[in-house]
Amino acid sequence: MSEEQEGTMHIGELAERTGLSLRTIRHYGDVGLLPASGRTEGGFRLYSEADQQRLMRIKYLKPLGFSLEELSEVVELLELETLDDQQRERAQASLEHVQKERGKLAAYLQQADILAEQLRDQLNS
Repeated sequence: MSEEQEGTMHIGELAERTGLSLRTIRHYGDVGLLPASGRTEGGFRLYSEADQQRLMRIKYLKPLGFSLEELSEVVELLELETLDDQQRERAQASLEHVQKERGKLAAYLQQADILAEQLRDQLNS
């Protein structure tokens, strides 16, 4: 492996580390969410630790109902060290979206807990 490839991983290792499929990772690359950091001489995609962190953010944001464009924007905001006024407004809107979706998920979990308890009671009767 050449020096420029040290600290990188192939898509299979990235998939294994993140629990996402090769197809999903390729799709995210194709739509610009996760471009490969490099390529091997044979043309295989190479990814860095930073790419893995970005992919994990995408993975955590995806179930919250963000579109691919919104995902890209939120991930980019999270990667910035400081925010200008416009970026702050977008970050605030994204935070409100996350909080709203979190509330929905919490309600679903509460309902699931109630149903699980009812099923346990049914099994024990």
